[in-house]
Amino acid sequence: MKLDKLKYPVGKFSFPTDFNDDILAEWIALIEQFPDTLKNEVVTLKEELDWRYRPEGWNIRQVVHHCADSHMNAFCRFKLTLTEDSLEVKGYFEDRWAELADTTDTPIDWSLDILSGLHSRWITLIKSLNEDELLKTYYHSEYKKTFELRQVIALYAWHCRHHVAHVVQAKNSQGEYN
Repeated sequence: MKLDKLKYPVGKFSFPTDFNDDILAEWIALIEQFPDTLKNEVVTLKEELDWRYRPEGWNIRQVVHHCADSHMNAFCRFKLTLTEDSLEVKGYFEDRWAELADTTDTPIDWSLDILSGLHSRWITLIKSLNEDELLKTYYHSEYKKTFELRQVIALYAWHCRHHVAHVVQAKNSQGEYN
């Protein structure tokens, strides 16, 4: 299997140019279902949590904790975008976060619990947004681009699918990449 396919098992993300209520509802449903979908994939794993989804990639434990970190950041960016003017956000070193003790040495249940509560709140917020609020933007200094909240919803729907696919891929590899 090519490395690019291992890195992006559901394909690379590209920002949509077409938005409608049906596709937005589909993205929201993916985000809403993500905590349960992820939990169902990892709930019985023990030693397998150390399995990697690709050579030099993260193990399942790191993927789960990364999702909590990433989605917490996204939720905060949503709230900041809705409550501040001219918001500028910065990126963070996800690879470095994935090497910290709270990611490498802790039970995944902690992050699964975070994701469950966080997504409940995030979905409540997203579903409350009107058309004008969905068009609110923030500027991302790392990418030097402005993003609409509706675009970010699409990104995180992809992000959910992307990392569930990583977990499935790691399970299917049965430790091949360790």
